[in-house]
Amino acid sequence: MTDWCDNQKKPSGNLRQLVQKHREKSHPRRELTAEEAKRLAKLESIADKLKCGENVQNRQLQTWLSEDEYAQLEYEWQEQLELRSKLKAKPSELKRYEEKLKQAIFNYNRAEGYSSKGKHNTAKEFYNKSESLCEDALEILQEILHYDSSLHIWFDRDISFEVGGDLSADIVSLPRLVTSRSHEKLSDDSRLTNKQRVKLAVVERAMHNIGRDAASASKDDVSKLDKFLKVED
Repeated sequence: MTDWCDNQKKPSGNLRQLVQKHREKSHPRRELTAEEAKRLAKLESIADKLKCGENVQNRQLQTWLSEDEYAQLEYEWQEQLELRSKLKAKPSELKRYEEKLKQAIFNYNRAEGYSSKGKHNTAKEFYNKSESLCEDALEILQEILHYDSSLHIWFDRDISFEVGGDLSADIVSLPRLVTSRSHEKLSDDSRLTNKQRVKLAVVERAMHNIGRDAASASKDDVSKLDKFLKVED
């Protein structure tokens, strides 16, 4: 097993461990039957493969997940597909900001090019133009978030316009959209996950529920844990 694979199997944070320990303590597992122990071992093996990025076929998941658990897997993946479809339909308000930021970056890159060639006066003109466009972009950003705060989820970082914050009119500190391919982007959309992780989340929940009462893990409890797992991963 590779070092990368081993690292994937390590707990991803103290918060995750505390939540899991709390659930274990609140809903202890009773003694398993032979069939339950066999199923748990199979699911643990599947989880290990998923953590290592190995493919696990649907028919294997259908064999060891319950009918409801497998249906949940299909439901959660469908949610991901719908979310990806929504992200393609970018709100028009964001396009105005995105275009202004692109212009600022274009002018900055031209300035860098002229500067590297020793044409400092020309470079200065483009630096000034880039700075002006960054200021325009910042004004647009403030305007669109003022009128629709829900658009925050489209950006790669927390945005605060308070004095002393990290936000300023330059191409590095200006937020990128989560759909951007920019190297300056700090994070992807936290709601997005791949099929491997969807499978893993469902398998881990199934593992936890073996030998416990059906009502032991409430939907709210499961939802909170899944949010922690996605953030930590």
